[in-house]
Amino acid sequence: MLSPMPDLICPIDKLPLFPQEHCLKCEQGHSFDRAKQGYFNLLPVQHKRSKAPGDNKEMVNARRTFLNNGYYQAISQTLNQTILAKHLNHSNILDAGCGEGYYLNQLLTQAQQQNINLQACGLDISKFAIQAAAKSNKTATWLVASNKQLPFPEHYFDTIFCAFGFPVYQEFANKLKNNGQLLLLEVGEHHQIELRQHLYPSVKAYSAIDLQPAFDCGFTLNDQQNIRFELTLKQAELQQLLAMTPHLYRAPKQGLENVQQLESLTVTIDVILYQLTLSDTPATTCNQ
Repeated sequence: MLSPMPDLICPIDKLPLFPQEHCLKCEQGHSFDRAKQGYFNLLPVQHKRSKAPGDNKEMVNARRTFLNNGYYQAISQTLNQTILAKHLNHSNILDAGCGEGYYLNQLLTQAQQQNINLQACGLDISKFAIQAAAKSNKTATWLVASNKQLPFPEHYFDTIFCAFGFPVYQEFANKLKNNGQLLLLEVGEHHQIELRQHLYPSVKAYSAIDLQPAFDCGFTLNDQQNIRFELTLKQAELQQLLAMTPHLYRAPKQGLENVQQLESLTVTIDVILYQLTLSDTPATTCNQ
């Protein structure tokens, strides 16, 4: 079932956008065409830091192949259960930094199995990621846009989730309903530790996510769940995993050669799901 078009606002003048035949327009005449894949680009050039921000085609393709093989299914399942335990029909859901759409696609599939209709939207700054997402799923709304300027009315979403992305707490607080839910997927201390040991002469000390900026914006931490399991990956899967992470560009040449010489490697996946709720009393100390 096709998800209804969400309410959207113009990223230039913040006025409501109205659907036309093949585009969105605001009263000031700003127009945003619908791409042939079905998404809208609401990231104006003046808001970009580079010509093609976000993940490139190679990273998108590697992550799509890796995730579609089910290696992170346990992470997706935990996220889905957390969202669907709270929401009934017609809840507004945003995947903020959706990449190629894997987690939102998995959520919509499970919601459909439970006869729950969600109004779902995924956005990312990478045009290549959104193109892939829009091709893979026609039931959600897909946008090229930034977490720094979410093109939605205030107090619009029931849940926002951000999977290994870049949360912008003040913007999330503005767009969530009172008592709305924010879910963050972040890496744990031992995430991919075996791979990192092959890549780097010494592994950096773990630094947990600092949630104080979220608390300053009115969020409270309700729960956190650790998701930890092991994967035994062959060389082809290891290269996919590398290509979908910054390690491919950060690791020294010798480290990459070390990984290329492996026939297989057992890798620890260590992820934390943080479940936060927006207070019905707006915070006044958020500095984001």
